[in-house]
Amino acid sequence: MNHDPAGEMPPRLLERLRRAVRMRHYSRRTEEAYTAWVRRFILFHGKRHPQTMGEPEVARFLTWLATDRRVSSNTQSQALSAILFLYREVLEAEVGWVQNIVRAKPSRRLPVVLTRDEVAIVLRRLSGTPWLVAALLYGSGLRLLEGLRLRVKDLELGANQLTVRSGKGQKDRITMLPRTLKEPLRRHLETIRLQHAQDVTRDGGWVELPDAIARKYPNAGQEWGWQWVFPATRTYMDPATGQRRRHHLHESVLQRAVHAAVIQSRLTKPASCHTFRHSFATHLLEDGYDIRTVQELLGHRDVGTTMIYTHVLNRGGRGVLSPADKLLS
Repeated sequence: MNHDPAGEMPPRLLERLRRAVRMRHYSRRTEEAYTAWVRRFILFHGKRHPQTMGEPEVARFLTWLATDRRVSSNTQSQALSAILFLYREVLEAEVGWVQNIVRAKPSRRLPVVLTRDEVAIVLRRLSGTPWLVAALLYGSGLRLLEGLRLRVKDLELGANQLTVRSGKGQKDRITMLPRTLKEPLRRHLETIRLQHAQDVTRDGGWVELPDAIARKYPNAGQEWGWQWVFPATRTYMDPATGQRRRHHLHESVLQRAVHAAVIQSRLTKPASCHTFRHSFATHLLEDGYDIRTVQELLGHRDVGTTMIYTHVLNRGGRGVLSPADKLLS
């Protein structure tokens, strides 16, 4: 039996799933992931309806992911979360059996962190908008999509701060805006403001808005404050509204640019866009800032998540001075 077919499921159940996810204001990424996992779960069991299945089928699917597909514990946990959401929120079924599901033990890996010199080397290999975004990821501790989803109104250049809207866990937070990036950002905003004005004259200039804002202020999508700080180079026609819009810059543009810069820098570390955020946190701790402050800037719910950076500080093993340093000095 082929346990990973590429067939399509009838849309009824999956559409109910999508509506349930949207009602709870989960991100679009979560909606796509949950839909994909539920579809895969159903196809794995020969297109049986989830109402006819329970703990044994869920356990078999998760075991297959871990043993045959060799997915990580985080991936397995996401699959389980999607399936449990389906049963609890869509089918309104009891899932007391979830306590008996064997979950993969999370692996604890230290994050990849660049030294300050390495960050500088990589940034020197970038230019234009990729450089500005990467510098912002490092200077403000942003996740990639948090940086790309910034809107003009979220930047407070005078106060040296920016607001992250609907970050991980749908939380807003305020973080620092590096003073050295204020002038490059001003010049960048002048350029995209001219582009936006040209779009408006061509019956465009719209952006996607949160549902509640779009309903309450139907014309806000064309206002300057709601525009993306890093807009895409192309426009598109939204089929639902007939508006000509710009999306924000796609994450793959930054990922490719950073990957190329890391290779050109001849670094041995497998650095990525997210490495800038790890480096931001580690370098703040190296400078003596309180871990609670760093936790707030990163938007971590639990300080235990932030504590991981204390293990990668640039001080050797846990900051302890090796006896060899005393002996050989």
